[in-house]
Amino acid sequence: MSIEEILDDMDELLDKASSVPFATHKSVIDGERLRELINDARLNVPQEVKHAQIVEADRDRIIKEAEAKAEKIIHQAEEQAKKIVEEEAIVKEAKKRALEAVTKAKQESDAIRAATDDYVKGRFQEVEAYFSQALQDVQGRRRKFEQLTQKKTDKNLKK
Repeated sequence: MSIEEILDDMDELLDKASSVPFATHKSVIDGERLRELINDARLNVPQEVKHAQIVEADRDRIIKEAEAKAEKIIHQAEEQAKKIVEEEAIVKEAKKRALEAVTKAKQESDAIRAATDDYVKGRFQEVEAYFSQALQDVQGRRRKFEQLTQKKTDKNLKK
């Protein structure tokens, strides 16, 4: 059952609700059925939300892997620099290579982080658009319901 179908069922449940005497703006509904529909809605959270959560977890994992790789490269560069300490020219070259390795590792880490952030941002924008549309649909249905309820109230008041 899709979220849209569940919302339709909730709307139908409200349409079929009977009014409370002397309180026309209040209705009696089947609470158990409404709770079932709410639970169904929770179980049918759009795949985009679930996917965005997975993407976010993947992003964190990728960032940690990139940072670990960078640390490993830095550690290797430092070890290599220690081994070449004997001659000043060699030491200078080792420092240069270590710095390049660190810079390269940082650039790779930054590139991976930026790409992951862009991807996650895109997914969140899609999810936001989906929920925005869903909210508009719910608000439209609520307005229709309120109009129907008002018409019933106006009809009852005329009698």
